[in-house]
Amino acid sequence: MYQILHQTSDFLVINKLPGVSVHKDQTESGLVMAIKKDLGLQSLYMVHRLDKETSGLMVFALNSDVAAELAEQFRNREVEKYYLALSDRKPRRKQGAIVGDMEKSRRGAWKLLHSKKNPAKTQFLSVSVEPGLRLFLVKPATGKTHQIRVALKSEGAPILGDILYSSSKADRMYLHAFSLAFKINNEPFRFYCMPAIGEIFDQNCLELIVEKYNQPETLNWPKI
Repeated sequence: MYQILHQTSDFLVINKLPGVSVHKDQTESGLVMAIKKDLGLQSLYMVHRLDKETSGLMVFALNSDVAAELAEQFRNREVEKYYLALSDRKPRRKQGAIVGDMEKSRRGAWKLLHSKKNPAKTQFLSVSVEPGLRLFLVKPATGKTHQIRVALKSEGAPILGDILYSSSKADRMYLHAFSLAFKINNEPFRFYCMPAIGEIFDQNCLELIVEKYNQPETLNWPKI
């Protein structure tokens, strides 16, 4: 379900594996219960979420004060988040910003609108891995449901293996939370996590990630 990457007395950072749900049911999510049981924790606070099919970095608070601090940072969009994605379609643009309102569509999907009353904001860069495969580095400035998945579809490059937004079949949905930066008691923390699950995240792809996107926060991002 997960791999522990970092743990302090205040917070825990994990690599969530694809296919693991973090959404709450009537009590707690299976992931929260599993971590609490495995680590013998009395309290564990979920302050943000990833889609079930998405892998990668998640931070959990270990006490209520840190939970409130992290929740406020996510709410105020002060947490830096970067994602990796693969598509077997060529996007309309190699890089850019995607801004627009989102509304519910059919079968649990969402769609991007031309209006911008309360828009989702997404920046992206991309590079060719090989013919017929493109690697995206994505920086969401907002945290809307399915935001990255809808944004890349709007560019004509839905995420490979995304059963809601793409017709391309794969062994997983190729979206991975790659980097996360936040502060605890004004101390900055930044984490990176390379994707480890998925046959298309092969050595060639991983080497390209290191070469092009090793420090995403230093790159020249398109203006929103």
